[in-house]
Amino acid sequence: MLVRFFTAQQELLWLTTLLVDLGCTVILYRLFGKAGLQVAIATAIILANLSGPKLTEIFGLQTSLGVIFYSSIFFATDVLSENYGRAEANKAVRMGFAVSVIVLLMLSISLLYQPTTDPKSAAFSLSIHDSFITIVNYTPRFVFGSLLAYYVSQSFDVWAFHRIKKVTGDRWLWLRNNLSTMSSQAIDTVIYSLVAWWGIVDLQTALALGAAKYILKMGIAAIDTAFIYWARASFRRREAALS
Repeated sequence: MLVRFFTAQQELLWLTTLLVDLGCTVILYRLFGKAGLQVAIATAIILANLSGPKLTEIFGLQTSLGVIFYSSIFFATDVLSENYGRAEANKAVRMGFAVSVIVLLMLSISLLYQPTTDPKSAAFSLSIHDSFITIVNYTPRFVFGSLLAYYVSQSFDVWAFHRIKKVTGDRWLWLRNNLSTMSSQAIDTVIYSLVAWWGIVDLQTALALGAAKYILKMGIAAIDTAFIYWARASFRRREAALS
C-alpha cells in the first residue's frame, strides 16, 4: 500500500526522500562528528553518480534523481564550514572529489567483466550485465562534467560561505547557508548542464533540465536551513559538555 501511495504521489515521495537524506546526514554527524559528515559526502556522491542518469518529473519539472542525493553534499559542506572552519570544509571537498574519481573509475572497469556463460545462471547474469551497462556506462563528457561541476561549485560554496560569515559573524546562519548554496549550485547547474547534457539533448532541453534542477535545489536549500541550525546546536551542546 505504501508503494502504491508514493508511486501516485511523486512530490510527497521527493519531500520524504529529501527529509530522510538530510536526516541521515544529521544522524551520522551526531554519531560520528566530523567523520560522519565526510562519510555523508562520500555516500551522497556515490548515490548521485548511480542515480544521475535517471530522469523523473517533480512538480511538473523534468529533473535527475541525483539532485536529491546531491543535496546532502552542500548541506554537509556548510555544516563543516560553520562548525570546523574553512580548512576542514575544503578538505572534505577534496575527499569527495577523490571518492568520485575512484567510484567512476572502478565502475567503468567493472563493465569490462563479461557475464557468466554457465547455463544455470547465464540468462540472469546477462540481464544484470545489460542493466549495469545502462546505469554505469558513463560517457567521457558525463565524467568530466560531473567532476568539474562538483569541484568548482563546492570550492566556491566554501569560499562564499566564509566570505558571508566574515560580514555577518555568528549571526544569520540562514543567510550564509542559502546564499552560498544558491550561488554555488547555479555554477554547478550551468557547468553540468552544458558539459554533460548539451549534445545528448539539444541546448534548449539541456538548459530546461538545468533550470528544473536549480529550482529544486533552491527548495532543498530552504528546507535544509532547519537541519543546519539543528547541526550547529548539536555541535555547541557537545562542545559545552566537553568543556
